[in-house]
Amino acid sequence: MAKIKSNKTNTRKDVIISKAARLFREKGYSATSMRDLAEHVGVEAASLYNHIKSKAEILQEICFKTANQFMNHITELELSDRSSINKVESILRFHISQMVNHYEEVYVMDREWKHLTDPYLSNMQSQRRSYRQRIAAIIEEGIRKGEIKDIDAPTAVLIMLHAVSGIESWHRSVKRIGSEMLEDNMVMILVEGLKK
Repeated sequence: MAKIKSNKTNTRKDVIISKAARLFREKGYSATSMRDLAEHVGVEAASLYNHIKSKAEILQEICFKTANQFMNHITELELSDRSSINKVESILRFHISQMVNHYEEVYVMDREWKHLTDPYLSNMQSQRRSYRQRIAAIIEEGIRKGEIKDIDAPTAVLIMLHAVSGIESWHRSVKRIGSEMLEDNMVMILVEGLKK
């Protein structure tokens, strides 16, 4: 029987979660079975249960681990003395970097979270709402300080987050620009448009 290959930085559970994120993105959470996952990992389905309880547990792990990274980043920014426009740029760069370097996990958190069950579903809805409100508050502070144009902050947040989720098409593109150029272009277009 094959073993799940782990290394110094990744446990067997980490390997399972990483491969599950890819499968959930490719097939969707609902269409992915534990048998599919076992096949993808290269083990018998029964041996997966030595490391995880259920498919639902994997989705929870992916969604909350990823969401916590975004929440931790914005908390650091809120506590910093950076300008509002600089905070917005940092948020965008972080989102773009996560979307480029941790695409599967971010995609699953962004698209498949609706398959969570309570209390996890309610918690995720609350975190997503809170996150958008916190970005909007940074923009509103920038408007008050005269750094950012007088715009509707929730609309700006919506546009920025949708633009970043569009990086999905960059991953599929055969003729794509480098990730650094992608990041710089997106920041230039989105942040410069906010500056007063």
